[in-house]
Amino acid sequence: MSSPDLSDLDAFVAVARARSFRGAAALRGVSASSLSDALRRLEARLGVRLLNRTTRSVTPTEAGERLLERLGPALGEIAGALDAVTSARDSPTGTLRLNVPTIVGRHILPPIAARFLVAHPGIRLEVTAEDSFVDVLAEGFDAGIRYEERVERDMIAVPVGPRVQRFVVAAAPSYLAARGRPLHPKDLLDHSCIRHRFASGRLAGLEFERDGQIIRISPDGPLIANALEMEVAAAVAGLGVISSFEEVLRPHLDSGALVPVMEDWWQSFSGPFLYYQSRTHMPAPLRAFVDLIKADRG
Repeated sequence: MSSPDLSDLDAFVAVARARSFRGAAALRGVSASSLSDALRRLEARLGVRLLNRTTRSVTPTEAGERLLERLGPALGEIAGALDAVTSARDSPTGTLRLNVPTIVGRHILPPIAARFLVAHPGIRLEVTAEDSFVDVLAEGFDAGIRYEERVERDMIAVPVGPRVQRFVVAAAPSYLAARGRPLHPKDLLDHSCIRHRFASGRLAGLEFERDGQIIRISPDGPLIANALEMEVAAAVAGLGVISSFEEVLRPHLDSGALVPVMEDWWQSFSGPFLYYQSRTHMPAPLRAFVDLIKADRG
């Protein structure tokens, strides 16, 4: 015997409780004939009459009474489970796990995350900020944020945060007073420079572009670090010229602790992207986050 359809079982419960095809049809917003067809299918599959029908009444048979007694609570549980899923879609709950670069975790994501959590109090956000490239899905993350050149081609990418960022070059007034102001990237070869090493171990080179001309240099300096705070502190102390994200250096430029240099060589680049695997059946917390950042873009 093949298993009966859930919709046919639901039709039986509706008719048995209403004691009427017309009454059940009115409550369900369907036709009485569709309920009658469902009952015929169900009885044919079970090989048992479930309802006694006359022109004036519809009553469950003994078998129908037993089925109704067991089936009613079960269908109620199913309806409750479906309501819970719908509620989670409209008021999502659960955990959203993101893997992001350090610069994004410090300077771009915080205000976005705060608004997201205020809007969705049932969601817990877990953020891992690191600069090494990881397989977000294999590592258990729902999504990642990366810059365009690091986004995998088979992923869906959504812009998040500023669409243009810059690397800026600066030095402390005391350093410039002692060593002079560099005007061209090649001048940095005669200066002390604060250098950054990536988590992969690669030493970041300095790249500049102007009028289609690209210059890459690897100057010397007193400090190499993978900690932005240490690099900035060294530059503010007058130990050398620093090149870093504008978001990192902006407070020190505004305060005068650092002075911009070589502004016509500052390099612009595309802002970051949220990336994830599929638009189909996305976890509710991820869908809510994607909706929020898309709304930000207008």
